[in-house]
Amino acid sequence: QLQLVESGGGLVQPGGSLRLSCAAFGFTLTNYKIGWFRQAPGKEREGVSCISSSGGGTRYADSVKGRFTISRDYAKNTVYLQMNSLKPEDTAVYYCAATPRFGYVCSPVEKEYNYWGQGTQVTVSS
Repeated sequence: QLQLVESGGGLVQPGGSLRLSCAAFGFTLTNYKIGWFRQAPGKEREGVSCISSSGGGTRYADSVKGRFTISRDYAKNTVYLQMNSLKPEDTAVYYCAATPRFGYVCSPVEKEYNYWGQGTQVTVSS
């Protein structure tokens, strides 16, 4: 059974940092592109970042550029989202998603991803 499990969410003060993890079980992420998405209360889910299967291609939403960094560890079968300089508007449930796509590019477009995790809550508040 293919499963993605997010972890690392929590409560953090504005300006703080968190690192989210997305671990895969039942399959290897080697030939999958991975995306991070988030959904704030009352809002639609939006793409935050993605990383290609090669690891060489990444993309970020304008709202997180320069603050978030996506990376992947093939040995650990895990993708990370390092979030720095967090703002209250980053508060949301964060989801990782995967789809089999070998290549050097990616896009954080929801309809392109087949497998989804259950989400992890990130709350930025003083």
